[in-house]
Amino acid sequence: MSYFEAFFDYIQKISGKQLSEDDKHLLTAHFKPRKLRKRQYFLQEGDVCKYIGYIVKGSAKTFTVDEKGHEYILKLSVENWWLTDFESFYRLTPSRFNIEALEELEVLQTTNAEIEEFLKHIPAFSAMSNVISQNNTIAAQKRMQAINYSAEERYEELVSNYPHFLQRFPQNMIASYLGLSSETLSRIKKNILK
Repeated sequence: MSYFEAFFDYIQKISGKQLSEDDKHLLTAHFKPRKLRKRQYFLQEGDVCKYIGYIVKGSAKTFTVDEKGHEYILKLSVENWWLTDFESFYRLTPSRFNIEALEELEVLQTTNAEIEEFLKHIPAFSAMSNVISQNNTIAAQKRMQAINYSAEERYEELVSNYPHFLQRFPQNMIASYLGLSSETLSRIKKNILK
């Protein structure tokens, strides 16, 4: 299956609407395939995020680094997820985040202006965008709620919602994403196995 066939299936599944041949032609003309090597940046802090990318293959992390060089992972992304800094992408402001490929990464990317055209002219894309926006809002609320959770509850929430992360990402990244030390995460996992 080509990049675009998988992408079209994704849009139709999320939106519940069919893409016309004209819709597919428009998307194919304006989403550009891009490959990134492991550790290559999709976006670096301080740059304006000019693109949004749909992950066809691979994984990435969105993170910040404090003045002491400590990394904080805000998001882990895999196939069928989107890469961007929405604030920078829509407001054209410098990003406060880095987005880095964790594996060989293949994305379909496009610009803000093109997204606006798709939203106006492709009903399935517009419906998909609405569903994703709702899902992102819910995920952000859950992430904020998790601040009050115990370390164990944060881990259980991750296992419940994203079990595939445990096989896909190293423990130190999972720990950073959960706001835990690697030692705390090890202790939690050991207690669960008892």
